[in-house]
Amino acid sequence: MRVLLVEDDRPIADSLRRGLVRYGYEVTWVRTGAEALAAGPADMVLLDLGLPDVDGLDVCRELRARGDVPIIVISARADEVDRVVGLEIGADDYVSKPFGVREVIARMRAVARRVRPPADADAQPPDSLAGGRLVIDRRARRVHVDGAELALSPKEYDLLAFLADAPGAALTREQIMEAVWDPHWFGPTKTLDVHIGALRRKLGDAAVVETVRGVGFRLVAAG
Repeated sequence: MRVLLVEDDRPIADSLRRGLVRYGYEVTWVRTGAEALAAGPADMVLLDLGLPDVDGLDVCRELRARGDVPIIVISARADEVDRVVGLEIGADDYVSKPFGVREVIARMRAVARRVRPPADADAQPPDSLAGGRLVIDRRARRVHVDGAELALSPKEYDLLAFLADAPGAALTREQIMEAVWDPHWFGPTKTLDVHIGALRRKLGDAAVVETVRGVGFRLVAAG
């Protein structure tokens, strides 16, 4: 996947670019809005709002007017107004600084699942986790543990697939709710606890959905 990274802070850009390359992404880094608008085709855009030449929201608006490339805003401007405006003018997700690379990867994968054409899914191999005990077939939306298929509800599957995008990463309750339930979600998370409980029972000892106190949850191989 070709990623256009629009970020004027070199240390942040270098760290994020290294992380993305480790995950197999091809990254083009630019520092300004003008460079972003002049860049070649990309499969996804990671866009900082605090650019030196123009407001990142204007860049987001222009990129969206040009086409349907997925856009994830990455910004220190965590104000709810900026977040809502960004989503309303065409961003697919919004990540506030500071952030971890694995969080960004999880967001990218979630956005890609929402926008990926059905034909692309045919080439996606099943995920194998927990030493092969847990297998997630995203194309067929089926999950197997030790060769036996689990009976998961649609949301239980979506929840497991999202956690499995970044195994071992601590994902916040808000990130999970936005990715699995609604990208514009801003409410309570009680329904998440119910689904986590059901998922834990069905996974058994093949994998563990750990609670990260004060943060959210992470998926780890049992051991």
